[in-house]
Order: sequence, then structure tokens, then C-alpha cells
Amino acid sequence: MKKEDLRIVYMGTPDFAVESLRCLVEGGYNVVGVITMPDKPAGRGHKIQFSPVKQYALEQNLPLLQPEKLKDEAFVQALRAWKADLQIVVAFRMLPEVVWNMPRLGTFNLHASLLPQYRGAAPINWAVINGDTETGITTFFLKHEIDTGEVIQQVRVPIADTDNVEIVHDKLMTLGGRLVVETVDAILDGSVKPISQDEMAVVGELRPAPKIFKDTCRVNWDQPVKRIYDFIRGLSPYPAAWSEWTNPAGETVAVKIFESEKVMEAHRLAPGTILTDGKNYLKVAAADGFVNILSLQLPGKKRLMTKELLRGYHLAEGTVFINNL
Repeated sequence: MKKEDLRIVYMGTPDFAVESLRCLVEGGYNVVGVITMPDKPAGRGHKIQFSPVKQYALEQNLPLLQPEKLKDEAFVQALRAWKADLQIVVAFRMLPEVVWNMPRLGTFNLHASLLPQYRGAAPINWAVINGDTETGITTFFLKHEIDTGEVIQQVRVPIADTDNVEIVHDKLMTLGGRLVVETVDAILDGSVKPISQDEMAVVGELRPAPKIFKDTCRVNWDQPVKRIYDFIRGLSPYPAAWSEWTNPAGETVAVKIFESEKVMEAHRLAPGTILTDGKNYLKVAAADGFVNILSLQLPGKKRLMTKELLRGYHLAEGTVFINNL
């Protein structure tokens, strides 16, 4: 079968999923339909916001479905009417069997980790938070348990010590588009030899990648400097690590932290103690040194470099970050 004759249904929602869809469309593959999340209100004005995948699908005049429930009979019938040979899922939702088992060639997923490591909703964040020096992308066939299907292909990607989650995300997004196309080609020419994840060699323990919530992002200063540094870059720029500082007057302010530096310096200060000259630097005591904060954001304000913030904001002597114990 030629790629022009292979009927593909694509499922995805965020920016990460647009690149793979774009590669398929621009590569001349026959995308007969796109499925994305329902529109939702966003921002202060609660304006209806289209998902990035919907925006791209509309620009390309691709047929589109936005089901509230994936088991809804009307949706299942509409999906069946597209007569897909293959379904591709990138950053979408957990599919019921009636959906993933529908096409004759199956349904494969692009996941932003080297499965079986980091099964779950936030694999890129957790790889950086945990200080990994390597991650990757995986295509695999869907089955009942989430992120456990047979692996088709993988690509490994180094993580530099200075990379934040945005940098790693963009690397994986670009490579993911290519891998999706390569996986479709391999399925088309019959060269696919899927491997069970149970048979794959794994170095160290398997780590999960659960969804990240606000409380997940709170900094615990009573940790080694490297651990806090990785935590900050693993959540930057979104959703962003945060902490609260409190001054001697009892005023508490929540602060988002985007960039930092490791300062390996012995001290006897309590974790969360702030050292600053009020002009150029803001260092926070950790278990084995200091975390030098380079950029941060106060409530209702824009993100600023530390030097910019200190020019217009007086940090009272004795202000400390409240530790998250």
C-alpha cells in the first residue's frame, strides 16, 4: 500500500502534538481525520481557546472531532465512518479499547520518554527533575494498561545540565515528528518488529511520571543544591517551581522561580535562609550550599531577572523562604 492510500486518523491536543501532524500532512500522508480535546475557556476573560492541534487542523481543512466522552456511541460511529487503517496518538487521552482496537493496523502512540521509563502524564518534567542525563522518545502500540504496549522504535536524546524542560520538550517534539513518520513507513513496508517492554533492558529502577499539580512544584530547601537546581529547571518555564518568602513583619509572598545556579559553599544557615546584597544577587541556603536565583516572578508581576527585581523591590533583612517539609 502507498502512503497516499493509507487512511490515518490522528489524535492529539498540545503544541507537542502539532509537529507530528505537520510532518504527516507535509509528507503527503493521507490524514482523513483529527481528534482533539473539546474547546475550553481560558484566561481572565474566559474566552474559548482552541487547542494547538485544532488550530492546525482547521488551517489544513482536515475533518475534526472533539468528543467529550470517547465511549459515546455517536463519536464511535463517526470515527468508524472515517475507515482508518491506522490511528496515531500524541499527547492526548487514555483511549477505550473500542477506539484503539478499531483500525486494522492498530493504534500507536508517541511517548516522550524511553519506555518503560517514565510512564505517565509528565515524562519530560520528571526526567529533568530527577537529573537524568538522557531521555528520548518511543513509539509503541496501544493496549489496555497505559504506556505499556509493545515498543516499535526509540530515539535517545542527551539532556545537558543547563537544559530546562522547555529546551528538552522542543528537542523531543522535533525528533518526535520524524519518528512518527518513520514508524508509519515501517508499518507500511512490514518491517516492524515490536518488542515487549518486559523484555527491554532497564538500568536502575523504573520511575513513574505522574501528572504535576501546584503542590508538586513547591521547593523543599532542605535538600542538596543539585536536587533543587534540577527541580527548578524541570519545571521551567511551566508550570514553574515556587516557594513563599516571609519577612519579619509576617508578610508572606509566593514567588515563582525559573532559573538558578549551583553555589557549592559550606555554611551553617537554616535551609531557606536568603542572602542578598539588595542589588545583584539572591542566594538561598540549601543542605550543602546555596541556590543562586537568577530569574523569578512575584504575584501579578512579570518574570524578571533578579537584578531587575531588586532594583524596584526592597527585600527586608531577615526575609526567609518557608521550607516545604
